[in-house]
Amino acid sequence: MKISTRGRYALRMLIDIAENQENGFVALKEISLRQDISKKYLEQIVPALSASGYLIAGRGFMGGYKLSKRPSAYTVADILRATEGSLAPVACLEGDTNLCQRADSCDTLYIWKGLMEVIENYLEKITLQDILNRKIKRNDDYVLL
Repeated sequence: MKISTRGRYALRMLIDIAENQENGFVALKEISLRQDISKKYLEQIVPALSASGYLIAGRGFMGGYKLSKRPSAYTVADILRATEGSLAPVACLEGDTNLCQRADSCDTLYIWKGLMEVIENYLEKITLQDILNRKIKRNDDYVLL
């Protein structure tokens, strides 16, 4: 499984919004500058995050985006599912039912199911708040004298 730039940038975008929304909506232009991601690419990611209910849009002069919930309510797994579609390491595990004609006799299916379970369990345990907390701690570890 390889996470695309769409999934990685969506995660960076939501972290940026979580860090900067205390004063209101966060403009894509600001996120673009801070994250070094093209504004056009961010505009392509927004619909998937909005459709998943992760963002609130504000229009007008002070418009932009805010998180619809607390950062602790967003898991990395959910964000990647919203932007990548699936966390499955192989195509036959992407849907609710395995349509592969070889599924019943596949000698390796258990490997891919196990890998998917490990990936999902790991990413379900990490929230945006966890990422923010780690970033704060990392920054606190560096003290200028």
